[in-house]
Amino acid sequence: MKKFLANIALFAVTVLVMAGMFEVACRTVADTGLQYDIEMWKYATAIKRIAADPAIGHEHTPGTAAHLMGHDVTINGLGLRNRELAVEKPAGTTRIMMLGDSIVFGWGVAQDKTMSVALEHDLTEGGFGPVEVINTGVGNYNTAMEVAYFLGAGAALKPDIVVLNYFINDAEPTPTYTPVPWYAKRFYAYAVTGGAWDIFKRKLLGGPEWKTYYADLYRADQPGWRAAQGGIKRLAAYCREHGIRLVVTNIPELHELAPYPFTQVSADVAALAKAEGLEYLDFLPAVAAEPPPSLWVTVPDPHPNAKAHALMARSLADYFLLNRTPPG
Repeated sequence: MKKFLANIALFAVTVLVMAGMFEVACRTVADTGLQYDIEMWKYATAIKRIAADPAIGHEHTPGTAAHLMGHDVTINGLGLRNRELAVEKPAGTTRIMMLGDSIVFGWGVAQDKTMSVALEHDLTEGGFGPVEVINTGVGNYNTAMEVAYFLGAGAALKPDIVVLNYFINDAEPTPTYTPVPWYAKRFYAYAVTGGAWDIFKRKLLGGPEWKTYYADLYRADQPGWRAAQGGIKRLAAYCREHGIRLVVTNIPELHELAPYPFTQVSADVAALAKAEGLEYLDFLPAVAAEPPPSLWVTVPDPHPNAKAHALMARSLADYFLLNRTPPG
């Protein structure tokens, strides 16, 4: 019996030692500062929290900070990756609110190089007048979540212009968020093994090719696309009622640009905007001439980098400078 217990104890100690060594390896070897799964895990555990409104799902925790994908990320008192803002708009200033997901948030991009900051700079330099651009982007948001945020906390900031930045995965359904166990928040090994398991499942079980996956989101029977359309319609109705200018932009998927494989999706979004009487701007022409990898945060991660943010911001600034009031 004593020998049996001794063997159990030895096994337990061995497992603990090996687990500890694996955790150390994850922190020192796997964590390069640019490993997508680990950096997203840091973002989720250090910056995000479950939102009280299930339509929003999750949100940034005000006053938090982290170093993600090589850049410092700070969240202001309103839960935004933005400088500190007064709720009341400064007199004589045009306030522009950028709605979006991790792209607008600026995943893998320094805060002063994000599209929102670049837009404010380009408009100021172009003589637009006093302008304040607010970045409300949150990673993993879809259009329905962005609209739910705006109709709650966002509307209180009383923007003059709202820019809904649409990306192809915004037609994914809104997930349900539940509290994660304590170990999921503390151990790097959790993020590493989770990412490895996802890769293993895809290779073992298969799944749709990425082009097919995105295209399938826009089938008429898909609830996420229906929710995105409903969200845009609700946002359009609110903006019309409150005299807010609403512009819809389309951010291209950066894996392939020429020819672009999702022209039908872009056309569907443009048609929805037109049906609601909204202004629409496609960012594809702003980046189409560039080699796609030159626009990525890292070669495995096709989030737009600072160069792509600058090109899209320039396109939007030029649009506003040409159309200081809605065209038509």
